[in-house]
Amino acid sequence: MSSIEMYKKYFTKEYLMGPNSFRLLDELIRKRPEGACFNRTLDLGCGYALTSMFVANETDAEHVYAFDLWVPATENYRRIQNNGLEDKIIPIHGDAMDMPFAEEYFDAIVSVDAYHYFGCKEGIFSEKVLPYVKKGGTVMIAVPGLKEQPQGELKVIFETWAEGDDSELFKTASWWEKLLKDECQDRCDIEVKEADCYDIAWREWFESGHEYGIRDKEFLDKGLYDILNFLLIYVRKE
Repeated sequence: MSSIEMYKKYFTKEYLMGPNSFRLLDELIRKRPEGACFNRTLDLGCGYALTSMFVANETDAEHVYAFDLWVPATENYRRIQNNGLEDKIIPIHGDAMDMPFAEEYFDAIVSVDAYHYFGCKEGIFSEKVLPYVKKGGTVMIAVPGLKEQPQGELKVIFETWAEGDDSELFKTASWWEKLLKDECQDRCDIEVKEADCYDIAWREWFESGHEYGIRDKEFLDKGLYDILNFLLIYVRKE
């Protein structure tokens, strides 16, 4: 069990980029498949590398690669140094569609609140992600999702909130399961489940005072709260 309360100083508008990623990652790790290890871990879409620090501190990881397209590696390195983790975390600036790693390099790949931005298209997982995890390794993904497709006025509210095309990035558990099973065939064991931390992850985002958190609350209060969820995706490579 992690000491998640130790990370409360980061539950602020200066660090959070959406619903509390610490809560999502904590649950993602706790519910991992039996035997999954983190010895060499890729944090795919790490943002400010806070999730990388969490993995480094709360698992058996010896090395964590903090990989992100939008946050400069130098900026993340300073944050990593300030937390005394420069010997465990390697910050890298790069694109998930062109990763510079050897195939079968990682024991685990984790991605929190990032994968849906690039991974909803068929072939992305099997061609751009799965090759980099070892046989017997695990890919663990947490993404926002849908309990059901919005209809009528709620559909209009949802598309306004998600700003048009981004609404296409929210999928149901069954949609993700089908996509990954179609891609992986018999090469992987796949499990998709709803996260339990939905309420607290959203609440701490709202309470951060971030302008986007305030906007999100306004829209979720109009009915979106009841149809959204967070999904935990586990892919174990045979």
